[in-house]
Amino acid sequence: QVQLVESGGGLVQAGGSLKLSCAASGLTFSDYVVAWFRQVPGSEREFVSAVSSSGRGTYYTNSVKGRFTISRDNAKNTVYLQMNPLKPEDTAVYYCAARPGTLGYTPTRDYNYWGQGTQVTVSS
Repeated sequence: QVQLVESGGGLVQAGGSLKLSCAASGLTFSDYVVAWFRQVPGSEREFVSAVSSSGRGTYYTNSVKGRFTISRDNAKNTVYLQMNPLKPEDTAVYYCAARPGTLGYTPTRDYNYWGQGTQVTVSS
């Protein structure tokens, strides 16, 4: 029974901040790369960020570099995404996903496990 559960979404004004959490259970968390994706209805799911199993390596899509920070606490089986400052274009449902292996550019379909998503809405 593998579960990924996102939390921390909400409604904020542009320039504000949110910190998302992804709590995992049912897997050896320290063996998995964990990523954040986001999706607007009617659009393709977009990669946002990923963190290596150790937490020492990270990737960010260009639109969030310098604003978002991904981190993980393997003792708590949790990955975080600190978002500051937020822009209206960041509005989306945010999903966390996990796959075994090493950090690198990987097709979305290679992620084995997915959470149900948390809504982030940024007003202008």
